[in-house]
Amino acid sequence: MQTYLQFALITFTSVLFIVDPIAVVPTYLVITQGQSQAQRRVTASRACIAAVLLLVTFAAMGRAIFELFGITLPAFRIAGGLILWLVAMDMLRGNRSTQEGTAEITEATVKDDVAITPLAMPMLAGPGAISTVMVLSGQARTMPQNVVVYGSILLALFISWVTLRAAEGLVLRIGQTGIRVLTRLMGLLLAAIAVQFVITGVREAAGL
Repeated sequence: MQTYLQFALITFTSVLFIVDPIAVVPTYLVITQGQSQAQRRVTASRACIAAVLLLVTFAAMGRAIFELFGITLPAFRIAGGLILWLVAMDMLRGNRSTQEGTAEITEATVKDDVAITPLAMPMLAGPGAISTVMVLSGQARTMPQNVVVYGSILLALFISWVTLRAAEGLVLRIGQTGIRVLTRLMGLLLAAIAVQFVITGVREAAGL
């Protein structure tokens, strides 16, 4: 039971911290500034649904992709850990350049529909989130563990939907500084998770 609960906690926090809906808020408000409140709600809903579908698809296809390209889980765990580390270092600096580049944001400000790109992909479900769910689904050995992986994706994106719906009020309450502080805290925890991914991958590859 303790091992299962530990797996559930690590899985949920990994997915939530890499999605990091709090850090998405400022850019979300910028790229939807020409929309009404009702339009923003629709955009947030569509983006979160698209992100769920994307992450669930990659989680379900993870093992098949590994087998197709002859990639072992330890190798992908190490690669995923390194990607998470890069994202975590960005978050510790209070930005998300690895998930939302200047080009994507600039393009989004003139697009009529920003729900799928860049909001769903890469802002919510970027390379870090995709690699994370693939690693987590690859190490899920039992049905309850698989339920935890998919449940974590759904819960993390539900929290993202709630966060985006409350974006304006959130900025007013905690401000840009508060958002950066929370992003740095999540980055610190994500860095630890990334290191653990790499350590576990190295141990498995070495047969330890």
